Amino acid sequence: MIELIDIHKSFGTNYVLRGVNLKINKGESIVVIGGSGSGKSVLLKHIIGLLKPDKGTVMIESFDLLKLRGNELKDIRKKFGMLFQAAALFDSMNVWENVGFGLRQHTHLSDIEIKEMAIQKLRMVGLIDVEDLMPSELSGGMRKRVGLARAIAMKPEILLYDEPTTGLDPIMADAINNLIVEMREKLHVTSIAITHDMKSAYKIADRIAMLYNGVIVGSGSPDEIKNTSDPVIKQFIKGSALGPIKLIG
Repeated sequence: MIELIDIHKSFGTNYVLRGVNLKINKGESIVVIGGSGSGKSVLLKHIIGLLKPDKGTVMIESFDLLKLRGNELKDIRKKFGMLFQAAALFDSMNVWENVGFGLRQHTHLSDIEIKEMAIQKLRMVGLIDVEDLMPSELSGGMRKRVGLARAIAMKPEILLYDEPTTGLDPIMADAINNLIVEMREKLHVTSIAITHDMKSAYKIADRIAMLYNGVIVGSGSPDEIKNTSDPVIKQFIKGSALGPIKLIG
């Protein structure tokens, strides 16, 4: 469904991606792991078309993302839903308005219809009677759930997760992981998550790929990654300061 071919990206003299190759199958749940500053978020932004590579190709189904313009690009982006790291809710809008933001932008539904759909999506992520609250009245876990409800509101085919468990306590992080698995099973979507939380990665992934030094250095099932002999991957998943990955700063 998605293929990244020889993706390069630099910002000035900072070379972030140095030839990323990654194929993601329809209906698959893939997690990209890697350290802070390794380029995981940059990779995600290339998949959705928010960044263009200096070199390389991004294929979404049979479409070359870099060749699309105007309405063609908008139509491709409608296939995506995204849960941002900090949920990225609009502080000036209440919960149902946040969830229904895309529906208001891209459909001709009335506010009553949008609110009804927003409430339905909120119930799917385990939230009841919160639609009229403001983001400032929500806990961190509730904000994540509202962000997820917004991500699924347009019935996407592909869900992107940017560090979905960052900032959450272990119990709430596990609840979010369960929701991610549940959304994949209920909605039959393709899921792409980036994280450095290995507990989350093992739970939500069909396949895990590691980004290091600007390239994918290895990928496999959770069991294959747990039992890897690759020294870079092994150091990262064990969280060891000793190994080929050097500390920065």
